[in-house]
Amino acid sequence: MWNIGAEGQLLAGALGGSAMAIYFIDSDSALALPITLLAGIASGMIWAAVPTFLKLRFNSNLILTTIMFNYIALYLLIWAVHGPLRDPQGFGFPESAMFTDATLLPTLFENSRIHLGIVFAILSGIIGWFILSKTHLGFQIRVFGADEPAARYAGFNSKKLSWFVMLFAASLAGLAGVSETIGPIGQLVPNVSPGYGYSAIIVAYLGRLHPLGAIIAAVFMAVIYMGGDLAQIEMGIPVAVVSMFQGVLLFFLLACDFFINNRLSFSNQATN
Repeated sequence: MWNIGAEGQLLAGALGGSAMAIYFIDSDSALALPITLLAGIASGMIWAAVPTFLKLRFNSNLILTTIMFNYIALYLLIWAVHGPLRDPQGFGFPESAMFTDATLLPTLFENSRIHLGIVFAILSGIIGWFILSKTHLGFQIRVFGADEPAARYAGFNSKKLSWFVMLFAASLAGLAGVSETIGPIGQLVPNVSPGYGYSAIIVAYLGRLHPLGAIIAAVFMAVIYMGGDLAQIEMGIPVAVVSMFQGVLLFFLLACDFFINNRLSFSNQATN
């Protein structure tokens, strides 16, 4: 199962979590932050549940449906910041009100923008590795991904595994979305994501489809993002160069896999 909808699930998590953060905008309750995080996670899971249902019920193409849901989530978020979630005192700008401290993720260091979201990311990678490598559920997922007929013959429940994989992935995307809004941004804006969900595909391949490898690959991609911003500011390089570099990186990675797994041979055959 290829979930290409991480971008939409991230945006859905940002939208749902921001709506909950606005609900707590006049509150200082200790439960405001956990409930906001849960709202973002649930929003991402709900957004992935529809294409998953279409796949299992009608055998629709999961890649196409998840991609289309990315655009639906984007324009739903744009509608929200121009409509019900727009700050009434924001002079007409398409953005929500600033969230209160009760719903903001705490920073790890003083005078730093590094917040609790990085801990969530590392823990997610470790939990994903543990599930896939150390549990019977992870064994079923790996067998089902490697050889579906063998998994069915062994009696593994394909529908339950599909639901778990999709909803678990979507919960992480939703967590990333809400962490972005209640972290460094502190409000909901239309460009909350410059394409993080699509970059996640490159991160997954750079990490060799391994949860712990994805952590290292994500750090590498983060450096590319930051370097692209600095290059745009100091050298006047278009920001599109970063996206182009990401595409070239993925292309050469796939090409390397081809030449590693396939051997080219040249032979001279005598002709009569």
